[in-house]
Formats: sequence, C-alpha cells, structure tokens
Amino acid sequence: MAKAKKADEATSQGTNKAGGIGSAQDLIPDGRSLGRVASASNGCRACRLWRNATQTVFGEGTAGAEVMLVGEQPGDKEDLAGQPFVGAAGKLLDRALVEAGIDRKKVYVTNAVKHFKWEPRGKKRIHKKPAADEIAACRPWLEAEVSLVKPKVIVCLGATAAQALIGREYRVTRQRGQFVTHSPLAPLLTATVHPSSILRAPDEESRHIEM
Repeated sequence: MAKAKKADEATSQGTNKAGGIGSAQDLIPDGRSLGRVASASNGCRACRLWRNATQTVFGEGTAGAEVMLVGEQPGDKEDLAGQPFVGAAGKLLDRALVEAGIDRKKVYVTNAVKHFKWEPRGKKRIHKKPAADEIAACRPWLEAEVSLVKPKVIVCLGATAAQALIGREYRVTRQRGQFVTHSPLAPLLTATVHPSSILRAPDEESRHIEM
C-alpha cells in the first residue's frame, strides 16, 4: 500500500529530466535492509527505462560482502530472470571468479542501472547503452546498496560503471586495475573490462588475453 501511494504521489509530480516519474530517492524505505530496498525498487519509475523492461533487476548477495561487482545494466536474460549476471556474460564472470579463487556467493553483484535498455533487431532485443540521465536517476539504488553492503572493494565492470562511480575522466583502457583510495564509497575502488566485452573479442587469443 505504501509503495502504491508513493507511486501515485510520484505520478502527480509529472515527468522528470530522465523521462521518468518522481525520484528513486523517494522510494527508498526507512529502516533499510537489502530485502526492503530491493522490494521498493520494483516500483521505480524514476527514468523512462521501466516502460520497456520486464522488471527491475536489483543486486544479489549478502550484506557484509567484502567485494562488490558493479556492471552497467541487466541484459536480456537478466531482464527475464530478474537476477543480475545470469546470461553468457554472467557465466564468464563466474568462471573468472572461480579461477581467481573467489566464491560468488560471498560477492555482491549489481548494476549501475536496474532496468534493461534495448532496441529491437529482428526478433532479438539488443543491448543499448544507458544515457547519463538514466544512470543518474538510478544512482540512489546503487548508493543504498553500497551503504548496506559496506564493501571493502568495489570493482566496476566496464566503462559505464567506472565513469559512474569513479569519474567521467576514468578510462578502463588506460587505468584498468588501478585502485582509487580516496572514494567515499569504499576503501578500494577499481575497474576492469565487462565480461561481455570479452565475449565480443574477435578471436580466441584476444579472449584469453582479456581474461
């Protein structure tokens, strides 16, 4: 009931700069927990992306995880499943974590944007990069996740997440793996390529090098 009331209030406020209704910040509940925030995010209309998405795809993991991985946005498989990193890129990420000796169950995985942005190509839904105002509209959800998980290390996967959390001047191609130690988000913050970029590599040798 409370969520529906907030959605009604947001509707009455009209359209915001991101083409959405109201602000994500207004939906974040008091006495926050990951479960409550995730539930509240289902009613988010803060940017235009909810219109064509199947559902909100919130982060997955436990509060207290030492490592948080932040990607760009959910893909087609994630949009349908309602879980982050469950498609081909997610399987590649799982393999990379295993090779690094990291248990995914002990890592918090999320995205800078919680709705799938896509464009049609035949019968397929093809990923489309989110705009700056859409990333900004979704920022309160990501900040809520960070504040509840309190990770020691945040790893941004890809340029969109890196520029959203580290800064617009950060370039993954040049600064990949370099740690930022002055961020208010976590003691250590860094970035690397998104698993999907490895899948798009032109040949096996390139994929091996990127992994």
